[in-house]
Amino acid sequence: MQYDIVIIGGGIVGLASALKMKVGRPNLKIVVIEKEKQLAVHQTGHNSGVIHSGIYYKPGSLKAKNCIDGYNQLIEFCNRENIAYDLCGKIIVATSKEELPMLETIMQRGVQNGLKNLKKITAEQIKEYEPYCNGLAGIHVPQTGIVDYKVVATRYAHNFRNLGGEVILGERVLNIVQKNENISTISTDKGDYQAKLVVNCAGLFSDRIAALTNKNMQLRIIPFRGEYFEVKKEKQYLIKNLIYPVPNPDFPFLGVHFTRRIGGGIEAGPNAVFAFKREGYKKSDFALKDFLDSLSWPGFRKVAMKYWKVGFGEMYRSWSKAAFTAALQNLVPEIQEEDLVEGGSGVRAQACDIKGGLIDDFLILEEKQMIHVCNAPSPAATSSYAIGKHVADLALRRFQ
Repeated sequence: MQYDIVIIGGGIVGLASALKMKVGRPNLKIVVIEKEKQLAVHQTGHNSGVIHSGIYYKPGSLKAKNCIDGYNQLIEFCNRENIAYDLCGKIIVATSKEELPMLETIMQRGVQNGLKNLKKITAEQIKEYEPYCNGLAGIHVPQTGIVDYKVVATRYAHNFRNLGGEVILGERVLNIVQKNENISTISTDKGDYQAKLVVNCAGLFSDRIAALTNKNMQLRIIPFRGEYFEVKKEKQYLIKNLIYPVPNPDFPFLGVHFTRRIGGGIEAGPNAVFAFKREGYKKSDFALKDFLDSLSWPGFRKVAMKYWKVGFGEMYRSWSKAAFTAALQNLVPEIQEEDLVEGGSGVRAQACDIKGGLIDDFLILEEKQMIHVCNAPSPAATSSYAIGKHVADLALRRFQ
């Protein structure tokens, strides 16, 4: 079948991009192809549901710009579509003197990114927000909230379909051949599609989709599993809303934290463990191709050599509930190992360049007949409408 635009990937970024394209050019024939039988199954469906404020991100970066813009658009969309959310706020807590300079940096970034009503809080003031939390100092971030991103993504798809867009489920893209200067053939396990433009929003497999047309990609997706515990109901009083540590500045992860969920309950986590399978949600999950893809990548080997101690610590916490609990006790000392039950997990698609850099910012690459969303980790869900607008702008200018 012939389309103007084929979007590969039915997660929240692919669906937001599709919707923005259809709103911008209703006459274009656009289809989303998703390999699973449901939408938003992987990174979107395993998301912790935090509406991020944009406080952490380097001013001027794509993450900072898109998070702030996406935050505002997300709230507007939820209001318009009657999607439940709660701007409950969070605190970021320094538990050692060594973390205080980074806490100040985070505060400055928040101010530079335009966040209003941020508040530095003392050890005593921390107790006003979270009575059972200990820390030397902190920041209260009133903009942070919680939502169910799978509901948001499903509503994106619903609106896209209502505008005449198509969504095809249960088809895996196997190959892309650029027939001439104007048309590409997208081959799936069930048929062929022709398109003037292909948009790659394949998340954990975005590098492999990109490699179908660009054999010299200078990045590789490295999967990191984030594991959660649930706080037992009788101990949920220990956490009112969201409590975060000061993150390690060398890594694009925020550290284990406490999150109240919009549907009820409290999550604790996640860690960040190298996964042996790109969709490996269990410790036992293993895929030889995925494992070898990671180990054979020069960039990942450099990361592993440089940060092996941190990686070992994350792996140890993955297998030791006591160690995981100890990390949580830095924030809430009263939490005990028996207060936690095993929860869910997610796998983050983390792009790694060939020189050993874990790419922190969003990364979108263009070819003549392709647009690749190659790195869209957290806060991509919060930023989805803004990322979608950016991708749509890149796409639609080709049809002027």
